[in-house]
Amino acid sequence: MWKNKNIILIFIGEFIAGIGLWLGIIGNLEFMQKHIPSDFVKSLILFSGLLAGVIVSPIAGRWIDTYNKKHILLYAGIGRVGSVLFMLFALKYESIFLMICFMISIQIAAAFYFPTLQAIIPLAVTDEKQLMTVNGMHMNISALSRIAGTAFGGALLMITSLQTLYIGAMVAYILLFFLTFFIDIKEERRETKHNKKEKQRFTDIFPIIRQLPIVYIAVVLTIVPQLFIGGFNLMVINISELQHDPSIKGWLYTIEGIGFLFGAFFIKYAAHEKAYIKWMYALTCFIAFAQLSLHFAHIKWVSLASFGLFGISVGCFFPMIATIFQTNVPKLYHGRFFSFKNMFDRVTFQIVLLASGFLLDTIGLENMVVLFGSLSLLLMTYTMFRKKEELKSEGA
Repeated sequence: MWKNKNIILIFIGEFIAGIGLWLGIIGNLEFMQKHIPSDFVKSLILFSGLLAGVIVSPIAGRWIDTYNKKHILLYAGIGRVGSVLFMLFALKYESIFLMICFMISIQIAAAFYFPTLQAIIPLAVTDEKQLMTVNGMHMNISALSRIAGTAFGGALLMITSLQTLYIGAMVAYILLFFLTFFIDIKEERRETKHNKKEKQRFTDIFPIIRQLPIVYIAVVLTIVPQLFIGGFNLMVINISELQHDPSIKGWLYTIEGIGFLFGAFFIKYAAHEKAYIKWMYALTCFIAFAQLSLHFAHIKWVSLASFGLFGISVGCFFPMIATIFQTNVPKLYHGRFFSFKNMFDRVTFQIVLLASGFLLDTIGLENMVVLFGSLSLLLMTYTMFRKKEELKSEGA
């Protein structure tokens, strides 16, 4: 794997892109804190960018399956660099409108970049058996870039201006753009113009998902970790208030991050293709248990153990899910599938975020986690029942 130039370039690029992303996120939060007093308006601005990403996802999927994937990565890189210019002007003129332009443009670029990257990884791997290892390493590098980006961004804010933060993000995106030039992926020959039009409909991916039970189960079960991730920051704040301990926030993030790194390392040795469905159900149970156990979040060791268990479980879950998608969905549909998955995750995240805020205000953390944990178990039961029904119909 380490002799594969393309994989190394993808890993380095992902780390650099992650630092740029988190520098931008920290900068956005600081800018909004200074200029936007209303939390509701802040959420609307954040939502505008995510909504733009969802809207362009079907177009992104068709383009990824139609055109050269390396070229799409390069154009997405140009879009990222250009989007930071909006923010630099927003700082100069203290313009909320320009910040919204930045949020929309950076999310549109991301809607093209991330599904393309997921579609390129199987093409870059010489041996399909290495996919689990590569996906695990990819997740670990994303986690490390988040740690490095937040630490670097926080340090920069203390010693320099907000403008420097965005310049740092722009430098990261420029480096990523030049790294992309050296990726050399051999793609299948493109279809004729007539067939190309026929195969590039975004809706074609839905029959494919329904025809592949393991893919359908995996898509549904990804909702379970989203029920935790969507309200992650809000839960951390509430746990800190319950325990009257501001320092617990840092410990919760740290424990979850370490657990994620361990899980992504562990799963590549533990799981085999024939046991993927069993592992999915087991990990879903662990995530549901982590949610339910937060009913006792006022006890410090319980909250730390819950976040640690969640970190390990999703560290195992996400690389395995990525491998399932890459190996089971036909490569001709990878662009559209990963764009759909990107869109699905964004919409789910927003719904869970809004629901978490509402439920925390109305029924409190202890009852909310029981509700989400129960919903997780119901989703798992639904997929198991559906799988049995499909096996019966095949037997008939």
